[in-house]
Amino acid sequence: MKILFIITSLGMGGAENVLANLTDGLVQRGCEVKIICLKGEVLVKPQSDQVEIVSLNFDGLSNISSILKSIKTIILNDQPDIVHAHMFHAIIVARILRITTPIKKLVCTAHSKAFGGKIRALVYKMTDRWSDINTNVSHEATENFIKNKIFNKNNSLTITNGVDTEKFIFNFADRIAYRTQFKIADNEKVFIAIGRFNEAKDYPNLINAFNLFRKKSHVESKLLIVGDGELRTSIENLIVDTHLSDQIILLGIRHDIPQLLNMADTFILSSEWEGLPTVLMEAMSTEKIVISTDCGGAREIIDSEDFLVPIKNSEELSRKMLDICQLPEQYCIQIGKINRQRIVDHYSLDAMVAQWLKVYKS
Repeated sequence: MKILFIITSLGMGGAENVLANLTDGLVQRGCEVKIICLKGEVLVKPQSDQVEIVSLNFDGLSNISSILKSIKTIILNDQPDIVHAHMFHAIIVARILRITTPIKKLVCTAHSKAFGGKIRALVYKMTDRWSDINTNVSHEATENFIKNKIFNKNNSLTITNGVDTEKFIFNFADRIAYRTQFKIADNEKVFIAIGRFNEAKDYPNLINAFNLFRKKSHVESKLLIVGDGELRTSIENLIVDTHLSDQIILLGIRHDIPQLLNMADTFILSSEWEGLPTVLMEAMSTEKIVISTDCGGAREIIDSEDFLVPIKNSEELSRKMLDICQLPEQYCIQIGKINRQRIVDHYSLDAMVAQWLKVYKS
């Protein structure tokens, strides 16, 4: 089976990592896969060297005609069985392409509960007729798209993300090595957050919560934030304003996420909205205790009120951080093992690839 993926970008986001993992899984099962990246630097790639990545220079309406022409040429030459578009810009480009290009089957996947306002909603609706199957990554997100008539109920599905549970696994040697490298004391609690520096991740909520936690507790602690993005400067300024420059470490873009998760004690997702946060699954797969805002999709993954807090509520988030730090160590270990088993049972990479193959072949 030949599959052509079209994705808006291949930065360090969750959707991009999901696509890379899916690509590797499909290649292992004998599929031929090519990826078109519409814009931005390619930071995330599949591990397989059999996958060609075509990077374009899409910058909106000014060069849409040449972009459509380039992709049409690829489709005519390669004759893929499936064209699968990920995220808003790629979805719209693929749907427009279908007006003049013979595409055997077009699958469109959104990766968030949010659809981006009235104009995007209108564009989604106007182009929906050219999509064979629409999917989103959580039941809540899919239902929200259907409720707002972004997706048609008759051709919409939920396909959850998957995690490589052999890659994201607890490793005591990594924990010791990385805590030594970062000069983390044995009694020091390490919180970690991972994701783009954008509005959705709501890092001001996390920083304010950590500031409150530090004031309320006598626990030696650090907060590591992995990622980068357009809001980095404002986040850096907030860290300075809250006098937390020695306690909050911005690590930028990293490629050693499993090791960093192993170093940490607790993973925190502070987002205002999400689709199905893959990084939450990765943290649970490495046996971390996790705290998350009730931001869409997180509830489905965690399946417990005990580790959820309302969005945009720094006070509640700080209180939950304090509660976690007061749990007995043996209980934390037990929760971590339960978390991993939930990911293995419900959100493995193999399960995701099998779901997609079933959709492609239907």
